[in-house]
Amino acid sequence: MFMGDTGSLALGGVIGLIAILVKQEILLALVGGVFLMEIGSVMIQIASLKLLVKRVFKCTPIHHHFEQLGWTETQIVVRFWILAGLFAMLGLATLKLR
Repeated sequence: MFMGDTGSLALGGVIGLIAILVKQEILLALVGGVFLMEIGSVMIQIASLKLLVKRVFKCTPIHHHFEQLGWTETQIVVRFWILAGLFAMLGLATLKLR
């Protein structure tokens, strides 16, 4: 399923609001680790270009970097699924700690 900017921004806003209402903001950041990796790669690239005038990644967001390294789209998607699953399990594990 493909979701455009309007739908994904609305869905992200609702998920963020729910996390704030149930006071689980840090858990949201942990479970959304793949999204933070994508955003973080862009922030690192911009900072390094401005400060060091040098690229850290071939292209950002990070999934484009992997494409440029020769990975297929399927490889990238499956690896991101695995990472998302690991982040979700880590998030569930932190619920047990409380």
